[in-house]
Amino acid sequence: MQFTELGLSAELLRAIGEQGYTTPTPVQQQAIPHILAGRDLEALAQTGTGKTAAFVLPLLQRLSQAPSGQTSSPLQKLTHTAPRVLVLVPTRELAAQVLASVRTYGAHTGLRALAVFGGVGINPQIQSLRRGIDILVATPGRLLDHLGQRTVDLSKVQTLVLDEADRMFDMGFIRDIRRIIEKLPKVRQNLMFSATFAAEVRELAHAVLQNPALVEVARRNAPAELVTHTVIKVDKEQKRDVLLHLFAAHGWHQVLVFCRTKHGADALTRKLEQSGVRSAALHGNKSQNARTRALADFKAGKLAALVATDIAARGLDIDSLPRVVNFELPNVPEDYVHRIGRTGRAGASGEALSLVSSDERIQLRDIERLLKREIESSILPGFEPQHTHAVPRPSAGRPPAHKPAPARNRSSSGRPGAPRPARAGGGAAKPASHHSGQRHR
Repeated sequence: MQFTELGLSAELLRAIGEQGYTTPTPVQQQAIPHILAGRDLEALAQTGTGKTAAFVLPLLQRLSQAPSGQTSSPLQKLTHTAPRVLVLVPTRELAAQVLASVRTYGAHTGLRALAVFGGVGINPQIQSLRRGIDILVATPGRLLDHLGQRTVDLSKVQTLVLDEADRMFDMGFIRDIRRIIEKLPKVRQNLMFSATFAAEVRELAHAVLQNPALVEVARRNAPAELVTHTVIKVDKEQKRDVLLHLFAAHGWHQVLVFCRTKHGADALTRKLEQSGVRSAALHGNKSQNARTRALADFKAGKLAALVATDIAARGLDIDSLPRVVNFELPNVPEDYVHRIGRTGRAGASGEALSLVSSDERIQLRDIERLLKREIESSILPGFEPQHTHAVPRPSAGRPPAHKPAPARNRSSSGRPGAPRPARAGGGAAKPASHHSGQRHR
């Protein structure tokens, strides 16, 4: 199937062609016809599947329709004072990504869009809202700020999009979302996108969606299929040295490194920088300007490592990220899937490497249960762990945990044991993600 077969306008097809696309992804093929038809939609789709364009393209088309049903001229003034589409997202980074997609694909439609989120001044946002917009992309906290100041009018919203609904639950936004929904017209189109359909997401879907079409393009909690999973067993105290060794031995230049805490991300970034590996930290305590600059430098190849908490596990749009390193395993196994979703995107292969200490053996077992398979493990020569990695005997019905595998050499693909000349710094890196436990407005 080609984009030309989906019933999109000439203006949208022109913008799609300018980006070099001709064939829609599976989620776009399935979702676009339902959204164009005005149906509510419940979509299970991981990041990297093209889900943003799956709702942006048909919504641009619907907004561009004149009352007669014919597509308006791109020169015709279409902008309304109050937004007709509201897209709620969990993080600032995802808000910026969705806005960029709207502007890219809507370049020839005359429609206006705005993203509002915390960490930046509210007055420029108020001025833009007063000038009038068609599509509003917002994080829940900042949108409530605008509602409190009566600087935004949601009475004309025709379509509500809840993007990455499961992450919004994780970040504690459900109350805010319910308060926002109360301000919307009762009759509207509702679209919900989520990487997982946990029980609380299902509950919200049943409350918000009316007879929705269901689109599912990935197995529940499925990891990216093109990602190789590897574990290096190491003592906790040696993790930093092991990571530095891997950068030097394999010339890594584009790595997203995940830590559990903001403090840990900052400490690891300092260690990498002191050792000549250009790095930056990305987490909730960083200002919006610092976060934007770190991500831009990472994309531009100015950084070899982006050290992040789980706030970056979703919503970071980085092409062809070759490698994600779990410096620490997440406490929630589903977050492992979200982290590694940064690599192995758009048909490219990727690697998820985890440094696992003995105190993380339970988290490793839970991740393997979620993946329904054991992850290949090795011990790096010169960094043999002194503490046991034995996993407690699993209860009945659970798959047994794997036994430590002997160290082995691998091919020179940047994996443990590959004999490559050392190179300590330089190159590009890809972002990591961290969930700080705070709400991000």
